[in-house]
Amino acid sequence: MHRPPAAEAGIAEELAVVRPALLPRYRAELPGARAAVLTRLWRALAHEPLPWITGRTRGAHSLALRLADGRTLHGPHADPYATSAYVTGVRLDRDRYADPAALMTALGVSHADAFAAELAHSVASLALSRADADHPKEWPEHDWEWEQRVTDGHPYHPNCRSRPGFSVAEQLAYGPEHRPVVELGTVAVPADACEVSGAWPQELREGERLLVPVHPWQSEHVLGRASAPWRPARPLLSLRTLALPGGGPHVKTALSARITSSVRDISAYSVRSAAPLGDLADQLTAHTGGLLHITRTLGAVTAGSPDLAALLRESPERYAGPGERVVPVAALPATGLPDSPGWLAAFARLALTVGLRVLGLGVALEAHGQNLLAVLGPDGAPRRLVYRDLADIRISPARLTAHGLTPPPLTGRLVTDDETALRRKLFGSLVAGALAATAGSAAPLAAALTAAFPALPAGDDLSALREGPVPAKALTLMRLSPRTPGDQWTALPDPLVLETGACDQ
Repeated sequence: MHRPPAAEAGIAEELAVVRPALLPRYRAELPGARAAVLTRLWRALAHEPLPWITGRTRGAHSLALRLADGRTLHGPHADPYATSAYVTGVRLDRDRYADPAALMTALGVSHADAFAAELAHSVASLALSRADADHPKEWPEHDWEWEQRVTDGHPYHPNCRSRPGFSVAEQLAYGPEHRPVVELGTVAVPADACEVSGAWPQELREGERLLVPVHPWQSEHVLGRASAPWRPARPLLSLRTLALPGGGPHVKTALSARITSSVRDISAYSVRSAAPLGDLADQLTAHTGGLLHITRTLGAVTAGSPDLAALLRESPERYAGPGERVVPVAALPATGLPDSPGWLAAFARLALTVGLRVLGLGVALEAHGQNLLAVLGPDGAPRRLVYRDLADIRISPARLTAHGLTPPPLTGRLVTDDETALRRKLFGSLVAGALAATAGSAAPLAAALTAAFPALPAGDDLSALREGPVPAKALTLMRLSPRTPGDQWTALPDPLVLETGACDQ
């Protein structure tokens, strides 16, 4: 019998106090949440280069993973592109596990206990998110309403809803899927102690001081000081980025908590690079035939610490024409449109055309479902794309120069001419991320790619994609390797040949 981990029981206890009416639904959602997180974990075990897995054998109806200590894991075939929760249990030798946290604890590998705690929190928070999902069937009018419809978080990360450091009351108050209004505050800092990129608005100036927008969680838990009330806002998919009312800018705040994998502060590097990246964005969009818009960062500020910084960014809604809607790709499944093979093929063709064209010019976008948005016509057809948040793209000065474009005056992690790094950034986020999650499994993804490929711009980048395999971040390996900096990668089987046994090793 399953005994609820401390995270599940803890959230139930808090929920009984702050929202008791939600408790029965929360408990009902727990089994599905365990299966959803276990499915993500099984994907990682099946496809990531985890050093303690020494072999994988694909049988007629199952997959067996041989462990370095002599034990064997048994589970279903692992579709690396599936978003449905199809794994309800796996066997470690003779013992069956339906709880991902319990499985990770039983595996007993290095850093397993810490990761198991994160998995338990992910399950409990995911159940809470699903329990509070109550959205009308009609398509929403505002961009932030679309972002509220994504209840499950990252489609492939086992820590899809892990929010350590957030109480139940704080999740309900700040999580976009709970539809809150968040009261942003400001902290006044002497202007000469700040670094500013772009134009900082008069509204956020006070004499010789700049007012830095602050998330209330950050104010309470990190800064340890009160902030002055500023404006109400609606949280977006990234939780720390919020939409001001009336179509105002989006405010990206520092939120020094580990959400999914990363601590969400804002580095001085990001602030300094905001204006040069905006200039680069203008060059790129001029070469995409009107198919791509990139939201500009209007202003950025840091007060000498990644814990106290903010960015103001254009709302993607400004790029919608009459009758059009701008929908984050992560929310596209909520529209029902991806169920049509023709629609999915048209979207894949649009997204890959834009992504490959921009990559050819010299910039690899991190085009996952949070950063990439689709402009839909009144008939639902994908017309154009909007990209937001240039903080983690990759820039090739050599490619830009070869096309007569001016590389931004930047150094550091964003800049590389390494073709593998450039292609990993785009294909790992767009194909293994946005397109795969929109398709929902390997078969529709393969069909969409097959239909899209003949219309794509020819070149070495397309050839590299077509020849496979598909790069993807090794998300679980990264969580189990906390002392290894930077991204780690895996190679997912080509969805077009997945059924041939390409995942065996």
